[in-house]
Amino acid sequence: MKQIFTPLIKGYLFSNLFAFALMGITKLFIPSSDSVLIFSEFVIIPFLMGIISTWFWRKRELRSRRLMWYSCINVFIAIGLSALFLKEGSICLLIVSPLLWTFITAGAFAGQKMFERSNNTLNISVVALLLLIFVADSLSQHNYENEVSDQMVINAPVSEVWQHVVAFKRIKKENKYWLFKIGMPSPVESTVDGYHLGAKRKCIFSNGYTFDEKIVTYNVNQNLTFDVTHQPRDPEIMGHIDILRGQFLLKDNGDNTTTLIGNSWYRLYVFPVWYYDIWAQSITRNVHLRVMEHIKELSENK
Repeated sequence: MKQIFTPLIKGYLFSNLFAFALMGITKLFIPSSDSVLIFSEFVIIPFLMGIISTWFWRKRELRSRRLMWYSCINVFIAIGLSALFLKEGSICLLIVSPLLWTFITAGAFAGQKMFERSNNTLNISVVALLLLIFVADSLSQHNYENEVSDQMVINAPVSEVWQHVVAFKRIKKENKYWLFKIGMPSPVESTVDGYHLGAKRKCIFSNGYTFDEKIVTYNVNQNLTFDVTHQPRDPEIMGHIDILRGQFLLKDNGDNTTTLIGNSWYRLYVFPVWYYDIWAQSITRNVHLRVMEHIKELSENK
């Protein structure tokens, strides 16, 4: 049994046990944290995981390349446990992996320096400070909303473009965006139960999931705005992002062409924003472009 639990294995085991225990305690005692994945869960905890694992590896005198490789393995273990116990989707785990690797590795190098000096007072102070930041972050309010806007010129009059904005036929064109190619659902069709204010609209995705929408602005040839009233419980988005509202604006350019503007508003539940909003904007933008390119094709090929 002692041979099984080598210092290397202990580093992996106890760092991951610590991470899941700390997250579990947070969810248990801070109910508001159930709906939000905070900055500290992707920065402070991975950093502490790196420090903890290095404490078990401190006598191995690891070179930088080996320490980075060990940290990479630790990331794979953390991701596997997240998939198993937290039921996270594969795309979400792919997105989070660079963040985890960066801070687990940073923590491992920090731990290596800490334990080389054998200054227990300093080491305890560093860990205590990181835990204090984690607690303060857990108790803080986390709210973030953003808007993404894209536009495209279509060689058709606004009256023609409008016909394909409210609802459009199924998209059969192959996906270009790499996340769509590897399995993230992409928009394929939009349906509506009436061409008027208050009508119900549906945005259907490639895996069959449907976003239920309600038209809140209906200005013919000018403005279609809809609120998202229900979104699917997809593991890739559930608890991470809410799509709040979508909008198409049409501008007559006066030369038989139309500028189509697509806007979307969303709320994030994952932090840090500086990392996750890059992904949210990219995904939202490519949803826009896929739909808008389809509308352009339908309008121009009348």
